Order: sequence, then C-alpha cells, then structure tokens
Amino acid sequence: MAIYLPSTAEEEQLALDELTPREIVAELDKHVVGQKDAKRAVAIALRNRTRRQKLTPELAEEIMPKNILMIGPTGVGKTEIARRLAKLANSPFLKVEASKFTEVGYVGRDVESIVRDLVEIAIENVREEKLEDVSDKAELNAEERLLDILLPPSPAPRPVESTTAGGVVIDGSTALAESASRTREKLRQQLREGKLDERQVEIEVRERNFPSFEIMTAQGVEEMDINIKDMLPNIFGARTKKRKMKVDEAFEYLIQEEEQRLIDMDQVTRVAIERVENAGIVFLDEIDKIAGREGGHGPDVSREGVQRDILPIVEGTTVNTRYGMVRTDHILFIAAGAFHVSKPSDLIPELQGRFPIRVELQSLTMEDFVRILTEPKSSLVKQYTALLETEGVKLDFTPESLEQVAQFAFRVNEATENIGARRLHTIMERVLDELSFDAPEKKGEHVTVDADYVKKMLTDIVKDQDLSRYIL
Repeated sequence: MAIYLPSTAEEEQLALDELTPREIVAELDKHVVGQKDAKRAVAIALRNRTRRQKLTPELAEEIMPKNILMIGPTGVGKTEIARRLAKLANSPFLKVEASKFTEVGYVGRDVESIVRDLVEIAIENVREEKLEDVSDKAELNAEERLLDILLPPSPAPRPVESTTAGGVVIDGSTALAESASRTREKLRQQLREGKLDERQVEIEVRERNFPSFEIMTAQGVEEMDINIKDMLPNIFGARTKKRKMKVDEAFEYLIQEEEQRLIDMDQVTRVAIERVENAGIVFLDEIDKIAGREGGHGPDVSREGVQRDILPIVEGTTVNTRYGMVRTDHILFIAAGAFHVSKPSDLIPELQGRFPIRVELQSLTMEDFVRILTEPKSSLVKQYTALLETEGVKLDFTPESLEQVAQFAFRVNEATENIGARRLHTIMERVLDELSFDAPEKKGEHVTVDADYVKKMLTDIVKDQDLSRYIL
C-alpha cells in the first residue's frame, strides 16, 4: 500500500501511450507492493478498453467491461491498485462504500448518486485541463483589466492642429497617445516586478450570497438537481459590488474571472460525459457488508434491496443527471471486500454474474512490510525523511531499524486487529514522535534511527496488550 500523490510528468506521458498489460503491472509495482494477481486482472481490464476502442462501433457496443471482485483483508492495497490504475489511464475515478447506500424507500443515499458524483469528478478534471490551456491568455487579459483600473484610459482627444517645430510636423493627439502608452508600459513593468502589490484598488466583484434550501421528494434530495439561478435569472441575477483589495489579490481574482469566461462549459460537459461513459472507473468498497439474502430481520431486509438497486448500474442503464442522460454500460466496476463473515456466494446471483473476474489478495507478511517502507515511489521512509529535511535535520534509517518496525507492525496486527499496511503509519508516528517534536532545535544535525532506538520507543507499548490496542 502507498500514499496517493499527484502523478509526475513521466507518468502522464505513459498514460497517453498504449501500455501493454506487462507495462501496466510494472507501473503499479512502483506504488503497490505484491498482489500480482490483482495487478494482472486490472491490467487486462484496462488493456481490453484500448482493444475495444479499435473495433467497429457496432461490435464495440456489444463488448461489456469485465468487472472485478477483489477479496482480501483491509490494508493490503485493494483501493490503491484501483486508484493508481485510474490515474494511469487518466480516467474519472470514484471510490464509494457500498454500506453507505440504502434501497429506494429508506432514508439514505440512492445508488444513482454514484453516477452523478462520477460525472462531477469528470467535469472538474476536464475543467482543470482546459484551465491549463487558457491560463496564459487569462493572465494577459487580467493584466490589461488591472492596468485599466490603475490607469483609466483617457477619453479620445479632440483633433489638435498640427504645428511645425524646426520644419518637423507635430500632431498633438499622437503625442498624447504615445505618452499614455509609455506610462502604461511602465506600470505594466512595475506590476510584473511586484512593486505595486501593496497598492489598494477598487474592483467590481460578483456577490455570491444565494438563498440555500432543500426540496424533499419521494426519490430523495438528490433527485432535485435543478439550478434555480438558471431558471430564475431575473430574481437571482448575478449582482456585483465594488470592493477594495490589494493589487496582487485583485490580479488573482481577475485571472479567475477571465478563466471562467474563456472556458466553454458546454464543451467541458460533453467531453466529461463521454469520458465517464467510456473510461469511468468506480471502486465499490465494503461490498461484503451488503452481502445478505432475504429472510433476515432489521438491516438484513434492506441488504438485498441495495444489491438489486446496484445491479442496474453495474449491468448497464441510463441515469438522469443535471448534465443530461449518462449511460453506465461501459463503466468499469471494481468491487472489494474482506468477506470475513459473509462470502461472495451470499451476493444475489445476478450481481455475482456481473463480476466475472475474482482475485484474492494475500495478507501482508513481515517481508512485505519492509518493502512497503522503502520500495514505493512515495514510501513512508521517503516521506518522513523529506518532512524532517525541511527543518534541516538529515534522517537515516538503518536496515535493522526498518526490520524492527516491520516486526512490531506484524506483531501488533496479529495480537489485535489486522489493519494491514495502515499499521505502519501508527508505528512510524510513534517511533518518530520525539524526533518530530524536537526537530526545530536539531537544525543541521544528522540523526540515525537504529534498531535499539525503535525498541526503546515501542517495546513498553507493545508488551502491554491493552495499551497497544488503543495507541497502536
């Protein structure tokens, strides 16, 4: 398991190319330790999408995604594999817990909100891409508007009679225009150098106060995806007010305004919906919590109802969103669960059939813990080393100290609740508690964490089982 960080330019470049399943697994190996079977399954699923796009539209329409069911304990990398896959493929990605949903008629979220949330994520992703394209133009436009405020354009001068000076004809209006242009360029230079940042200017800003209210319907609040401001523009029109702010703040505000003007939101919406329909990935966690059949009492009665509500979304249906109708036929669903109490066969047969690929993730060993601490691109050791480096402290871990950390994490997992690699976070925080607190006073020092130091920080807590249950 690894911490999710933004992708690098190298990774974005790889996402644009057609990666083979072997290359996809190699990329996932940089962030997630072990779990070869799960990586192979998602790599094949992603590659099949690429293959489908090369087929004729008639045949491509018939090929459904091969949804995946991951079975394994918490903290072994299920979510991380799905998230990294989505980042690699530049796909809209949503992680939801199946236990948060209720069947229609009960109070709670309905399953169609999965698709609505995925569309919102896709729109935000596409919008950010468009922002990068227009950012330079938006900055120039904002600069011109700010210069107009700092140096209001003078009214068009009346024609001035030409005069002669030493045989040279001088046009009065031209001279005035050139002078104003020179002043404007001087201001522009000062603005770019930050010399005007503290000056106060008055600009018009849009008022954002809008009355908020909810309308309850039989389908729940989420069905009311209606933009009242668009329906009643005269009542809730965009009003503006004058506000004083510093030049640097005004510049940022004007840049944002210009970016909104330059982006075509209709095009953004079209692209986002197309991405959701053809490349969306939904990670459905805790699916084992809704694995129950009829015949029970209390919450068991609604479990099968939730499964039956999820079924149409997974097998392919059309969901109504505020941006239009969205088809779910080709969205890839990756479901996951520990299945300690229930088993996959407890799901209703129709839902089982919609997850044809089953992969079992293995519990992490002590050797896996050592690898997780050091191997991933954003491993815990690299994170803590970088954090303390900001204080001027150089931190080193000996191989023996990392083995000791892994051993303690493994023992606590066995003795209390097994939370997988997440246990390493709590152990590392405990080990580095004193160092993190005293770091500002240790500027310039070189600190080596060895096995004895780890034992000193953890032995007493691990020995006391009741204490470790609460602290680690």
